[in-house]
Amino acid sequence: MDGRGTNDVVGGSGTPRRVHSDDHLAVEVPDTAHQISTDSWFQVGFILTTGINSAYVLGYSGTVMVPLGWIGGVVGLILATAISLYANTLVAKLHEFGGKRHIRYRDLAGFIYGRKAYSLTWGLQYANLFMINVGYIILAGQALKAIYVLFRDDNQMKLPYFIAIAGVACGLFAIAIPHLSALGIWLGFSTFFSLVYIVVGFALALKDGIEAPPRDYDIPGSTIGKIFTTIGASANLVFAFNTGMLPEIQATVREPVVKNMLKALYFQFTLGVLPLYAITFMGYWAYGVNTSTYLLNSVNGPVWVKAFANVSAFLQTIIALHIFASPMYEYLDTKYGIKGNALALRNLSFRIVVRGGYLAITTFVAALLPFLGDFMSLTGAISTFPLTFILANHMYLVAKRNKLTSIQKSWHWLNVCFFGCMSIAAAVAALRLIAVDSKTYDVFADL
Repeated sequence: MDGRGTNDVVGGSGTPRRVHSDDHLAVEVPDTAHQISTDSWFQVGFILTTGINSAYVLGYSGTVMVPLGWIGGVVGLILATAISLYANTLVAKLHEFGGKRHIRYRDLAGFIYGRKAYSLTWGLQYANLFMINVGYIILAGQALKAIYVLFRDDNQMKLPYFIAIAGVACGLFAIAIPHLSALGIWLGFSTFFSLVYIVVGFALALKDGIEAPPRDYDIPGSTIGKIFTTIGASANLVFAFNTGMLPEIQATVREPVVKNMLKALYFQFTLGVLPLYAITFMGYWAYGVNTSTYLLNSVNGPVWVKAFANVSAFLQTIIALHIFASPMYEYLDTKYGIKGNALALRNLSFRIVVRGGYLAITTFVAALLPFLGDFMSLTGAISTFPLTFILANHMYLVAKRNKLTSIQKSWHWLNVCFFGCMSIAAAVAALRLIAVDSKTYDVFADL
């Protein structure tokens, strides 16, 4: 607590509250059923790092490096890191704007543009987070299947069965953890699990790469195919750093809010990205174009080591999914007044029915269309580009238009136009990829 005002704002009173902002002016805080302004920047930094080092990192060697090659993949990943940090800092700086604290992405967009933008942003954000959660359940199912295959490769259990088991596990965790700040020690477990599968994947890939003959690093496919896969891979690049819920995460940060959030972002995009880089580049170096979209399926090593890595990937995925589902949980809890004791019968019953129902739908979609790379591309195209880059730059342009020079305005407009074109191109590429895969695989495919 820094002594400048209320540092422990908890919504649910029915009326907005006022706290002191970074510049000592009172700002209005919307009502919410979840806790806000309670977490240190370090804890928030770990929440962000948990997101980018989730089990998705086990797929980037195959979904980013294979279609882009060494030059495109390395340069693209570094550029994606830089532009993602820049766009996120723009959104973070608008958290306290116009005398209000905007604890939801849609609230910020609605305040700047109006009611229609509020609804459109909420729709995009929901689609973004829903598809991320679908991907997490697919990953969790793949991890469970990988464990099964290690000990009993009889093809009796199919991927959809493991996805269903993963959905149940995610539902139980969602019921037990009422809100984002309640993760607490689970973030420590998440970091441990991430290190396990990243270190194991890195070490086993390094061993395989040293022992293997020369690999093929040529980008596969026809000329037309290469164009589409390259565009699709660009969407995967920005997906790697996507949150789509920065204001919701920033809502949990203690004062001074903007300054602490920037610290968390700098932590995420410096130390936080190193494990992602390490496992992505090592996986591609070791296996070249034959790299799997789930790296632990490519590595060779002791069964117990691979099993431990897959168990860690499964458990970390459950925690990471909860982070990206929290905006939906917060919306529903606030709408229906679910606050107070998390173990109260009404609150517990609500979480069982509503969160369980949401995750049942998510699990069904994951089992129906378990094409992880396709989900990453489509998510990046239709929601990550608009939310993280187009909207962030344009909101900052509108909000700060009287304080920006003509050069700065031109720069933000360039970003808006460029990422708008990229979004359209990436959506076309992703839909083509889904159409191609749909011809190859049936629904409820056992990949």
